[in-house]
Amino acid sequence: MFIAILDVAIANVAAPSIGTDLDASGAELQLVVGGYIIAYAVLLITGARLGDLAGRRRMFLTGVAVFTAASLACGLAWTPVALIAFRVVQGAGAALMVPQVLSLIQLNFAGTARAKALSAYATVIAGGAIVGQIAGGVLVSADIFGSDWRPVFLVNVPVGLVLLIAGARTLPKTPGNPSRKLDLPGLAVLSLAVIALVLPLVLGPELGWPAWTWVSLVLCVLFTLAFVLVEGRSSRIGGSPLVPGVLLRAPGLAAGALALLAATANYGGILFLTAFFVQSGLGHGALVAGLVFLPAACAFGFASLNWGKLPARWHRLLPSAGLLLTMPALIGLALAMDAGHLSVWMEICLLLFGLGMGTAFSPLFAIALWKVPPANAADASGVMSTVMQLGQVIGVGVFGSVLLNLMDAPSDAPHAGFVTALLMAATGVLGALIALGLPHANNTPEGSTS
Repeated sequence: MFIAILDVAIANVAAPSIGTDLDASGAELQLVVGGYIIAYAVLLITGARLGDLAGRRRMFLTGVAVFTAASLACGLAWTPVALIAFRVVQGAGAALMVPQVLSLIQLNFAGTARAKALSAYATVIAGGAIVGQIAGGVLVSADIFGSDWRPVFLVNVPVGLVLLIAGARTLPKTPGNPSRKLDLPGLAVLSLAVIALVLPLVLGPELGWPAWTWVSLVLCVLFTLAFVLVEGRSSRIGGSPLVPGVLLRAPGLAAGALALLAATANYGGILFLTAFFVQSGLGHGALVAGLVFLPAACAFGFASLNWGKLPARWHRLLPSAGLLLTMPALIGLALAMDAGHLSVWMEICLLLFGLGMGTAFSPLFAIALWKVPPANAADASGVMSTVMQLGQVIGVGVFGSVLLNLMDAPSDAPHAGFVTALLMAATGVLGALIALGLPHANNTPEGSTS
């Protein structure tokens, strides 16, 4: 999970060096980052289904192998087109391995142990994004043996090899379920819907939102409606829909997924906002931009690992409370950015944001997945992983566009940051209101044995 999240941020930081070395255009650089995200987002739900079909341990190790081999190829790429192609394969490998993480947690942990595992899962997500920014700056600046940007991908190779050995030794062997067939019509329509959403959100801010991006977003709505119809037909004829109706009817899943979408949109947005504000607005380097967000990451990790120690009767309200806490943090951040320089106040606000997000994130997963039947664990993992990924892409696309449209010159950075942070505060409130729809329960997620 860590290296899958890390590889989004680390490539973004290395993009300028890649452009210089490979003589890549702006659109090609966007696809170096976006190709990974698109393949990752498109295939997550299918990756979860393949884990159910072939066995989660086997599919996890297959995903790690594909991801590792593609990372090696990325590090050796000789042209922008080759690098983009290898990044797409790398994203496909990530989509095979990532859903198995949540599925294995769902099926192999129960009660308090599951809550702790989900807390570690959330902490790793926050850590991967921040370490990616810092590691990208360090590795590019170090220029190891004159290799420039290439170590940002090659560093995955030894990690992947260790994971293959450790995974083969320690992961439980889970038999596949041949009765769960692939839903190829659903996969085709869902892939078109996700591509129609992600592609304009990735490329739109940099290209100035040309007409095709808006056409693509309209097509996304149409493909989504078509997906609903295809899935409904699959259910009626006794097929294996990618998103079974029983899954969507599980108490808390729909509300949890929507609240997660709002939360991760803010998370992706604030990573982009702080990095862009610190680098393009204030003129600092990538390493400083990564370190600025470090207090938020530490607070996120602390809250994610310790929310279970709070009284059980509070747990259902933690997602709403945590997301509400991000509102004053983002308003304070808006005021700090409006001052036009780095400050202790900005770091305090980021720490408060991380604390709120960490308080919301793990309980949100725990409650949303609490009543999902074990037979649908893989499908639930695919849905939640996809929502999390799409939320971050939407956050970068929407909030990034607002920031870039308001910022014609570095001197505009304070006002642009101020407005963008206020919009994110409103999104946090919306997420908190949605999270109030999470179910009341006689037993908390920690006490559940489902």
